[in-house]
Amino acid sequence: MPYDLRPPVRVLLVDDEELVRTALHRILDFADAITVAGACDGPDAVAAARRLAPDVVLLDIDMPSANGLDVLRDLRALPEPPVVAMLTALDRADHVERALQGGASGFLLKTTEPRLFVDAVRLLAAGGVICTPPGSAGVLGRRLRSAPAAAPAGPEDLTGLTDRERDVLALIAAGLPNADIATHLGMGVTTVKTHIGALKRKLAVTSRVALAAVVHRSAGGRDQE
Repeated sequence: MPYDLRPPVRVLLVDDEELVRTALHRILDFADAITVAGACDGPDAVAAARRLAPDVVLLDIDMPSANGLDVLRDLRALPEPPVVAMLTALDRADHVERALQGGASGFLLKTTEPRLFVDAVRLLAAGGVICTPPGSAGVLGRRLRSAPAAAPAGPEDLTGLTDRERDVLALIAAGLPNADIATHLGMGVTTVKTHIGALKRKLAVTSRVALAAVVHRSAGGRDQE
């Protein structure tokens, strides 16, 4: 059996509740190719990131001791910034919007199934985005629809996508499986697969992770204009 020689994904957990940090630590430390580099409260996050050099930070957005969005800004300003996904107990579209504008690559409800936290960390480390709150799909869809009509041509040019393809792309980035995308958009799973195939051809990618990464890069480009 071949050995996986890739270094494990290093994760920093930032939450004001020790119970949450402990629970996430246990979930992630049992996963293959993931290690929890450290855990801390909000005020210690930037110093911990400098010291531990994590690949991924799971950051609570609403902490009494520190504003998660301010911490996100400081983490993203580091010379070698980690990938950051926000944690929340609430499904608030305005939080998702502000977090994406601030450079977050994901948004996870604290009630997310434990196994999905493992998948989310792997997706984030691979350059993808993950948003589990149901309201996040609408935010991602609006950001995709706002892509400029005169965007430069290239493999990640979104102007050639139909509105339905953009809807499917946003839901892929939100982490929904094909069956849930079909339900959300009122279409069959086979039709969803057809749209995904078209997206991969038009955007010159070969995986769902790569499709999700296109959403993140597109959204990031809009924020820098």
